[in-house]
Amino acid sequence: MRAGSLLIVTGPPGAGKSTIARLLADELECSVLVEGDAFFAFLAAGAIAPWLPESHEQNEVVTDAAARATAAFVDGGYDTIYDGVMGPWFLPQFMRTAGLGEVDYAVILPSVEVLVERVANRQGHGFTDEAATRSMHAQFVDHAVDQRHVVSDSEATADDVAAIITSRRARGELRHRG
Repeated sequence: MRAGSLLIVTGPPGAGKSTIARLLADELECSVLVEGDAFFAFLAAGAIAPWLPESHEQNEVVTDAAARATAAFVDGGYDTIYDGVMGPWFLPQFMRTAGLGEVDYAVILPSVEVLVERVANRQGHGFTDEAATRSMHAQFVDHAVDQRHVVSDSEATADDVAAIITSRRARGELRHRG
């Protein structure tokens, strides 16, 4: 069996990660879609909102659990899409725990105004915190993500963004080596 690949689709809340990740996973012949938020849902009691500074140790544990599970699918030969807030500050830890020397990394980063509007208008989604959305957007911007990983066209449809990611991935532009 061949080794699979990993594409991490990330960005702040409201970026469209989940919609785009689903489109990308559906394009692949043998794929897995890992929803990073599910790992935070495993925290049964004592959970700290993951965007708060005091959640750092908790977030390290959740990142390691997600990395191990994701690696199992990649090692099993699946082309895997990871959908979740995976800032560049956690990417080295994720890759190290997963035992992966390289991944494709796509940061969907519309303007903060677009994110705030999308989060405010969500239906059936548990996260609607404007201040946290602004904070997470600022964290991605402040960490100076290498621009080759960023998709920022706020006017593009989810299908357009998925096509951009697919094209850039095929050209090796999203490759990140640990």
